[in-house]
Amino acid sequence: MSETRAMTTEKSAEQIEEVSQEEDSEGRVKKDVPLEKVTRAELIEKVKEVQKEADNNYDLYIRSQAEKENMKKRFQKEKEDLAKYSNETLIKNLLSVADNLEKAISHSDDDKSVSALREGIELTLKGLMDILERAGLQTVKATDEPFDPNFHEAVAGREDDTVKPGMVLQELQKGYMLNQRLIRPAKVIISKGSD
Repeated sequence: MSETRAMTTEKSAEQIEEVSQEEDSEGRVKKDVPLEKVTRAELIEKVKEVQKEADNNYDLYIRSQAEKENMKKRFQKEKEDLAKYSNETLIKNLLSVADNLEKAISHSDDDKSVSALREGIELTLKGLMDILERAGLQTVKATDEPFDPNFHEAVAGREDDTVKPGMVLQELQKGYMLNQRLIRPAKVIISKGSD
């Protein structure tokens, strides 16, 4: 039994030796030999191969770093352009309002044009508000509403027995929200109770 095992071990060693053999550049079979037994020429050739692979990997690394930097610069430029030109559509729409105001001013030379001027300004204001509403602007409801510090800024208080305390009596300046975010609170006068 031990003879069979020894023969099997010898065959396995031969198979491993055959597997570890490979051909060199000249077609000769060479074995993987320990580093201590490698000839100087083989060692120099191996170092050259490793150096070539290292140079190739370093070149790929440098290229990837350069590509990363280029991407950062490109994204930064796109971000700046987006911020710079984000209002372009809104500005183009507002130009028609400016045109209408210029026309209203040029037609205001006549003495009988006061009512026409008023009508022109009202239409221009309506056009302006339509453009702003399409851009997401909404007015804050204030008059006859309960005072809400989230949307209203109380400028003054006035005694008024006809309404309960804490109600908005008068709106001094409209408040606005842009896409559900408050951008300016409404300035209001609120009712207060009798002292």
